[in-house]
Amino acid sequence: MNPNNPMRKVYYLSTCSTCKRIMDDLNLSNFEQQDIKTTAITADQLEQMKEMSGSYESLFSRKAMKFRSMGLNEMTLEEKDYRKYILDEYTFLKRPVFIIDDQIFVGNSKKVVEELKALLN
Repeated sequence: MNPNNPMRKVYYLSTCSTCKRIMDDLNLSNFEQQDIKTTAITADQLEQMKEMSGSYESLFSRKAMKFRSMGLNEMTLEEKDYRKYILDEYTFLKRPVFIIDDQIFVGNSKKVVEELKALLN
């Protein structure tokens, strides 16, 4: 990462009240913000997230409504499947995803949000 140009980006869903609540609690004035509903994540962006988080599965949301409606809860998914579903359907990305330099914060668990706030404050 270029120290003169730090990476600060958040991938979120504008219709997600949890994303909004988390983002409203933070100063995101120097963050690039990408609403994944209006600007789909690219394969390259997803690859970067996977490299940082360790797997596509760690980025995959089992809470998405389509997870059960598509019968995915009854299937054994592999990394290639997680990648495909996240790229095909934005709701499968666990969100929000914050990238700050070489660190990634995925999802809205209390632990993740506290770690994010600690870094930013």
